[in-house]
Amino acid sequence: MTRREFITLTGGVVAWPLAARAQQPTRVRRIGVLMPLAADDPVAQGRNAAFLQGLQQLGWTVGQNIQIEYRWSGGNDEVTRRYAAELAALEPEVILASGSAATGPLLQVTRSLPIVFAIVPDPVGAGFVDSLARPGGNATGFISFDYSIGGKWLELLKEIAPGVTRAGALRDPAITGGIGQWGAVQTAAPSLGLDVSPLNLRDAAEIERAIEAFARSPNGGLIVTGAALSNIHRNLIITLAARHKLPAVYFERFFITAGGLISYGPDFLDQYRRAAGYVDRILKGEKPAELPVQAPTKYELVINLKTAKNLGLDIPTPVLARADEVIE
Repeated sequence: MTRREFITLTGGVVAWPLAARAQQPTRVRRIGVLMPLAADDPVAQGRNAAFLQGLQQLGWTVGQNIQIEYRWSGGNDEVTRRYAAELAALEPEVILASGSAATGPLLQVTRSLPIVFAIVPDPVGAGFVDSLARPGGNATGFISFDYSIGGKWLELLKEIAPGVTRAGALRDPAITGGIGQWGAVQTAAPSLGLDVSPLNLRDAAEIERAIEAFARSPNGGLIVTGAALSNIHRNLIITLAARHKLPAVYFERFFITAGGLISYGPDFLDQYRRAAGYVDRILKGEKPAELPVQAPTKYELVINLKTAKNLGLDIPTPVLARADEVIE
């Protein structure tokens, strides 16, 4: 073998693995998403867009290096459970769960697949994690708010509608968060001179009956607590509040852009962007058990002045001054 032949041969041997590596396709990672809302719901679309934005900022693009399996259950508990089982069977590398309504069913079917949850009010009380600092299992994520926010909602209702003496709290009694938020509202009521009543969220017919019965007595107002069912039935709740002239405090901005009066709560879209960060870390090898559950970092007060006018309310100047957004 001549020197030239040896160099040519060894050059080919060295170059071939480099070329092969360059031609290898990008590894596509698989993510599952379970949302207890309808796919065409603007709330669901907004949250998903924020999640995708967060992923893209971290270098993940659908169709290039990630594939996402979605399941939208539209608020049907039976469908949510079925979709949770379907997603678990697909064995994605990590699953994003929206709220307690999605996180609970997922943890019933898998204690090994990593789960990142968003807007869960009480993951410790619900048994999703051992503690906020050290979740300990296969789930971690972001809490929606501390239960004490229920007292702040009640204070806000009294501040914008001083004549209110009764408050109906729409809550989902089937979830830990619904019980906890109602407890906070009850605790705050005596100091504000308010009588409070729970109004259960189960289906449209029950919501309509409950609000109509509550509205038969004067000087009433509403607190709409955080739950998937609150979002699913938000247009009905807003319509009934307007029909019966009930000032209502909501937990999320989407209600106010849809015609509700006032909301105070975390920026939930920010939670979905931050959830993308946890998904990124898990895909890179970190464990949910070691990623602390995080609290909200942004709260916002949003007011709809047109709705206030229709209700005959003058929003106090101090409240307007605190608002992050005022819809004319």
